[in-house]
Amino acid sequence: MMTSRLSPKALAIAVAVVALAGVALLLARPKPIESAVLGADWECTQTAFLLTTCAPRATPAVETSRKDAIRQTRG
Repeated sequence: MMTSRLSPKALAIAVAVVALAGVALLLARPKPIESAVLGADWECTQTAFLLTTCAPRATPAVETSRKDAIRQTRG
């Protein structure tokens, strides 16, 4: 059975490619940023220093039990 070993040059290239891929993943991860222009009602994220997206902040819903809602409507 014939096995091939990676040459030191090929191994160095493989390690460099894996390291560059790791750095690219770290930079591409979305990071929350503050937007003074839009105010506190907006949530913005920046990806890889290039793409910035903003969306309105979700307001938490008020939870009520079903019994409370039925009692209020019956009068």
